Amino acid sequence: MPCPHLPEGFDFTDPDLLQARIPYPEFARMRETAPVWWCTQPAGISGFDDEGYWVVTRHADVKYVSTHPELFSSCTNTAVIRFNESISRDQIEVQKLIMLNMDPPEHTRVRQIVQRGFTPRAIRSLEQALRSRARSIVETALASADDDGSFDFVSNIAVELPLQAIAELIGVPQEDRSKIFDWSNKMAAYDDPEYAITEEVGTEAAMEIVSYAMNLAADRKECPAKDIVSQLVAAEGEGNLSSDEFGFFVILLAVAGNETTRNAISHGMHAFLTHPDEWELYKRERPETTAEEIVRWATPVVSFQRTATQDVDLGGQRIKKGDRVGLFYSSANNDPEVFENPEAFSISRDPNPHLGFGGGGPHFCLGKSLAVMEINLIFNAIADALPDLRLVGDPRRLRSAWLNGIKQLQVSTSDKAGTPTG
Repeated sequence: MPCPHLPEGFDFTDPDLLQARIPYPEFARMRETAPVWWCTQPAGISGFDDEGYWVVTRHADVKYVSTHPELFSSCTNTAVIRFNESISRDQIEVQKLIMLNMDPPEHTRVRQIVQRGFTPRAIRSLEQALRSRARSIVETALASADDDGSFDFVSNIAVELPLQAIAELIGVPQEDRSKIFDWSNKMAAYDDPEYAITEEVGTEAAMEIVSYAMNLAADRKECPAKDIVSQLVAAEGEGNLSSDEFGFFVILLAVAGNETTRNAISHGMHAFLTHPDEWELYKRERPETTAEEIVRWATPVVSFQRTATQDVDLGGQRIKKGDRVGLFYSSANNDPEVFENPEAFSISRDPNPHLGFGGGGPHFCLGKSLAVMEINLIFNAIADALPDLRLVGDPRRLRSAWLNGIKQLQVSTSDKAGTPTG
């Protein structure tokens, strides 16, 4: 049944909508009037042979679904809420090999193995190298700026540290980071016509990553080194990943660990430059709460989905077994029942129980501490080396059904460059 508060045919996963904006006003109306609402879709438009999905907008409901995997499966239809309509069911089934799309107990087994690489000690061991890399990235961006001091923040700064962190974490040679960047872009950007990437190209890119990672795993099995790959694939007597499981884990890192952190950094810089008081506060005090607010504000993943394993009541609605349920983190992270003045970008916000790293439960982001470290390191480096950075172009947004992505953000170190139009 159409919602009287939305135009007929409105769809929160419409990639054209999300390329233009995040629908915060519509999310607010839904939280107030229809917090769990059935969105009708033409069969097949999202890659699924059904008639739509449930839109879940309140923080409490998103968290409930996230923490009850026995009621809401990540595996049945995967966690991606909308694929390209040309995708085949076989292509969707293959994605169940990625940890993001697993349910317990298989998810539990794989996560227990891979979390060895994300212990506090393992993450701390990366800090010194990543701090140096963050400074180098910012200095290189400054040196390569145009004559008027302008450069693209995304390609020159935001993309680099997440890629280098992944390379550092799993022992990928730094010279190969551009391959990972290219492959992950092709997997995530199939909805954006500017990239002219088909579902087939995205699948080929995923297979390239799997092949690369499997070869890396085979090398470490043959000759173990002091890195996470050896820990995950060559450990004896305590469980390990097969070579193909490691390959699919690297796919997860390439998207969840690269795309999301890159977009958090890009949105964070845009937020600072459009909230100059917060930028001055950051440069002066460097609050420890900054990274969490950047992730809440950015919410790089607009939504994931689950599929009901049985009939269940949620938010006053009866959800039937097999129904898809969309968890809209962008809405939950702006729920006034949880956040005071959620529309404000406030780096001193504390507490900050945002769901930008997931709503808890088995799929809570494994790499949260690494992402927070990367965000802190890169903004410290920017504040030190580019304290007077300014915005000279409006963000160019990614066309995607579920990512809040920025493709380009033009900035300048000089007041000689142009100014944004919006």
